Amino acid sequence: MKNSVNIPATLRAIVLCSFFIHYGVNGQAQNNTLRDRDGNSYTIKLMPDNKKWMTANLNINIPGSYGYEKAEQKNNSYGRLYTWQAAQEGCKLLGAGWRLPTNEEWQKMAKWYGGVRDDSEDGGKAAYQALINGGKAAFNAVYGGIRDPAEGSNTDVDAHGFYWTATESDTVSAWFYNFGKNGKILNRHQDGQKQTAISVRCICDVVK
Repeated sequence: MKNSVNIPATLRAIVLCSFFIHYGVNGQAQNNTLRDRDGNSYTIKLMPDNKKWMTANLNINIPGSYGYEKAEQKNNSYGRLYTWQAAQEGCKLLGAGWRLPTNEEWQKMAKWYGGVRDDSEDGGKAAYQALINGGKAAFNAVYGGIRDPAEGSNTDVDAHGFYWTATESDTVSAWFYNFGKNGKILNRHQDGQKQTAISVRCICDVVK
């Protein structure tokens, strides 16, 4: 009888994620690209924080996610907008190990490029320049705007790139990050209403 090794659940998730990325288990991910169940393809990158990040916005169509009405917005790389709960579900659907990043993980990743507004010497300007579409980090954040649940319409498209974190502030709000085009800064806020819909990036741990 062969010896068996007991692998803790958290470590199993990390191993599966790494395997998924390189060999295409379930999600057909190969050569650092990832394909979701709708056929959308995403480039993924190992960032300096030693985590795999998507470098395009999540675009999988699930309940709690919303597309764009205008043709020019549909054709741009904004992905879809997600409520906080849908954001977490969407990341999980990418495969084992994929999840919505926490506030701390966003903060740590941004710190490699100067930091967010309240955690930097320049008010979040260097991190904004590095992480925005075309920046040196090749992270390619875009200005997807926000969907107001009361109005049922999209606003701030091509002005702000809002991104959810998995970190709650309370039962109705959560932390999110904001790439502001006008001020050219990266900021974060703790009062994102969970029923609003904004953009999503997913991450995956890697084996150390």
